[in-house]
Amino acid sequence: MPEVNVDTPDGPVSAVLERPDGDGPHPGVVVVHDALGLSPDIRGIVRDIADHGYVALAPDLYSRGGTARCMPGVFRDLLGRRGRAVSDLLAARDHLRSLPDCSGAVAVVGFCMGGGFALALSPMGFDASAPFYGVLPRPLDEALSGACPIVASFGARDPILPGAGKKLTATLERQGVPHDVETYSGVGHSFVNHLPAGPAAPLLRVVGFNYGEEQAADAWRRVYSFFDEHLTR
Repeated sequence: MPEVNVDTPDGPVSAVLERPDGDGPHPGVVVVHDALGLSPDIRGIVRDIADHGYVALAPDLYSRGGTARCMPGVFRDLLGRRGRAVSDLLAARDHLRSLPDCSGAVAVVGFCMGGGFALALSPMGFDASAPFYGVLPRPLDEALSGACPIVASFGARDPILPGAGKKLTATLERQGVPHDVETYSGVGHSFVNHLPAGPAAPLLRVVGFNYGEEQAADAWRRVYSFFDEHLTR
């Protein structure tokens, strides 16, 4: 899996870059990892996005010092919608646009923490946003003013984000933002992610942190259809 450096205002960060077959140009997608970082699961998702015809770039938001050291600052930047992590992700967007095989149209996809970033970044120069169970930024109407088209996915059994899909839909409708928001029954948080196996795995399933094969497949179908509509230039 190709590792690259992305130049940012605070110095370079490492990232994973995957390309589709063919010369292109192809639309680009910035992939924002969850709190676990650039895990094998996220790396597999980056490859899958590329296999569907997109130049996919996932910056490592923890690359300046590791998970424990960087996570508090990354979450602070998420809640404030500003700071080093936001600058890193905007630099990743610009890096994609600079590539000769990128068409210039760039979307952002994120999971959990990364889903929150995908929502927060939706008014910041992206062409589409696909948050998966992302924390809704506050105040929501202000945070999403001028947002790009959004395709969002939530789980009905999510203990962290009850009612988030309805709240997001209402805001996007008020603001006239093109959107496709779905809340899937039978699954909760992280339903498109393969979480690491371990002693806590059964408890995570009980509280709604579980992979849902059918729901995940439908969510990705919606995302790629939405991107096909909004990333054509």
